[in-house]
Amino acid sequence: MRAFNTGLKILCCLCCLASLTCMQPAPPPGSSPEATSPDPNMARPIDAHDSVFIEELTWLEVRDAQRAGKTTAIIATGGVEMNGPYLATGKHNYVLRATTEAIARQLGNALVAPIVAFVPEGDIEPPTGHMRYPGSISLTQATFKALLTDIAASLRATGFTRIVLIGDSGGNQQGMKEVAAELSSKWKDGKTAIRFIPEYYDYPGLAKWLEGEGIKQVDEGLHDDYAITSQMMTVDPTLVRMQEREAKGKFSINSVALAPAEKTIAMGRKAVEWRARITVEAIRKAFGQ
Repeated sequence: MRAFNTGLKILCCLCCLASLTCMQPAPPPGSSPEATSPDPNMARPIDAHDSVFIEELTWLEVRDAQRAGKTTAIIATGGVEMNGPYLATGKHNYVLRATTEAIARQLGNALVAPIVAFVPEGDIEPPTGHMRYPGSISLTQATFKALLTDIAASLRATGFTRIVLIGDSGGNQQGMKEVAAELSSKWKDGKTAIRFIPEYYDYPGLAKWLEGEGIKQVDEGLHDDYAITSQMMTVDPTLVRMQEREAKGKFSINSVALAPAEKTIAMGRKAVEWRARITVEAIRKAFGQ
């Protein structure tokens, strides 16, 4: 009888263990050693996607782009902030979506890192600057610089030999300049060079260029202007609330009509290309090309 009870207990324990095993979740896809540690030199099984944005590419596409000479990486900083009554808070990030692609394609040897959406926008507590308005998100300068440092170090570690820092907002400039200087002093092995390109952030120059194109603005006191709006419209007209403004008779900025939209988008594309050309010239000069 005692042997029977012992056997019964063992059987029950085995059943419990089996039940627990069945309740365990299946391993996640890609958890095998072969999936998580593929051969770095494996052949790419499909044609490469035509994009300059790293986040849109597979690792194989990035690898093969580097092997083909695209070893320059662009780190661009934007922001999420108050931008007047008509523009989406991610204004700078959307502008960079257009300008960074143009810059990378004009350079011919560059890819674009994911746009840094969060930047210094003012003190958080108590709120100052853009942080006085809903929708804004801010970083301290220390956090911003640490983020840029880690992004740059990651790009260096994964094979990029030149790193470009550009920013579409005024509060971004000093932090980028300092990070470029600090990493240049640290990276003495010649493996990777990093440069901050202040020439990209030249909205006064852009406004002057637009005047030469016949765009005469009268300041309406909004955190908005024709240059910004037209560039955003090349990405998506809904970002500037085109239809809503048309319905209210407000589809203009700084006394410049934005209709017809096709004309403004065409001018926005010209502005993007102008900025890209200025920036590419500065990048080549900064790296001694």
